[in-house]
This record gives sequence, structure tokens and C-alpha cells, in this order.
Amino acid sequence: MQATITSKAQITLPKELREFLAVKTGDKLEFTVLPDGSARVARASALSFSSLRGMLARPARALSIEEMDESVGTLLKNDDQRIKNLAAPE
Repeated sequence: MQATITSKAQITLPKELREFLAVKTGDKLEFTVLPDGSARVARASALSFSSLRGMLARPARALSIEEMDESVGTLLKNDDQRIKNLAAPE
């Protein structure tokens, strides 16, 4: 396969290569120069903030400030008790 560099230093990837790499408009490619002087091209696999959307489940409902305070208090109380139990002689 061949591609020609334009006066603006741009190329059009041949259709077969675009299909093989499964790339579309706006996708990014990564070029790696190999020790033998050749180059490797691959789809860039950078994570973006928008690609992470929806990965975490949303809470069933929003908590009030009082409920958050109560939850933090309970966690601190349990943690404090755990630390006391670790420090207690057997």
C-alpha cells in the first residue's frame, strides 16, 4: 500500500488500512520508529475522560448532608473500635 504526502504534510490512509485498523474520522494513530528504520502504525489507546463515562454505577439516590455525616461517623466509629481492638493486649 502507498500513500502520498501533500504539501501540508498530510496523507490519506488507504481504505484497506483504515478498515484493518478500524479507525474513523477523529481517531488517533500512534507511530513507532523501529530499530531497523521501519515504522509501525497502530490505533492509539489513550483513555479519555469521556470514554470512562458510565463505568461506575450511579448511587440509587443522592444522600443528604446529614446522611453523609452519619455514614462518615459510623465508619470512623467502626475504624476506631478496630484500632482499639488491635492495641488491646491479649
